[in-house]
Amino acid sequence: MGSGFPTECVVCAGAIGPGITPWHFTCRSCGYEGSLLQPVINDKLAHLAVDEKIREAGLKAIRLENFREVIDLIRSNGNGATLLDVGAAHGWFLEEAVRHFDALGLEPDLAVGEKTVSRGLPVRIGYFPDALTPAERFDVIVFNDVIEHIPHIGSALRASADRLLDNGLLVLSLPNSAGLFYRLARGFARLGWTGPFARLWQKDLPSPHVHFFNKDNLTALVEKSGFQLMSQIELPSVRVKGLAARLRCANPRLVSFLIQYGGTLALFPLTKLFPSDAIVCAYRKRHRPD
Repeated sequence: MGSGFPTECVVCAGAIGPGITPWHFTCRSCGYEGSLLQPVINDKLAHLAVDEKIREAGLKAIRLENFREVIDLIRSNGNGATLLDVGAAHGWFLEEAVRHFDALGLEPDLAVGEKTVSRGLPVRIGYFPDALTPAERFDVIVFNDVIEHIPHIGSALRASADRLLDNGLLVLSLPNSAGLFYRLARGFARLGWTGPFARLWQKDLPSPHVHFFNKDNLTALVEKSGFQLMSQIELPSVRVKGLAARLRCANPRLVSFLIQYGGTLALFPLTKLFPSDAIVCAYRKRHRPD
């Protein structure tokens, strides 16, 4: 193991072993996977590597459909009036959330956040929880494709418990390491083709993934911060509309793009037979006795 790797698993404190690439590592006990990739959210050079217009166009179709399902999940758990969207990005989830909640979004990416604010959405630029006032508390806190980007994930989960009202709901939407496409990408990487694996980790993007969880090890981690699993669902991780734009946003080589695009389309009919690459888990804040 090279320098910089953790000595124990963030979930189970088990031994960390080397992964598939120099920046990837795994826990042999619980299946948690992590990376040494570093977020550089407001680094202008990092943003030059990404065509944000293409990325936005590619993401929007699948995100809008999935966000409606997340809202339905929240409402089915009967939670109150106030909602915090951590990592609001382009504001697509907020657009749906404000129809049902008194909602606020936080976005640390200055360029993306300013654009979302200019559209009149209730977004505050800054990091969670630093951008909140000391007194602010919420009925629901949502991390949509965000928690896997946060290096100090334990601190973020503890801050979520602190910022939730009694019986508040924490909702995590994130990639699934048990998903079909991730498992295929991991297999290809072991054979030497690392392109799809690096793309799923969002390597070389301003905010790469630093964690990959499955349902079980995610819940084991979240429960340590005072939460109880209430419900979980799978979301479609691939929709044909917008797929080409999503694959092109990081400017891959043409041959790699064509192989990934064609392969994804070919595998699309199988996605209903295997675990999805996207999961949503809702956790209730456990009551703390006075």
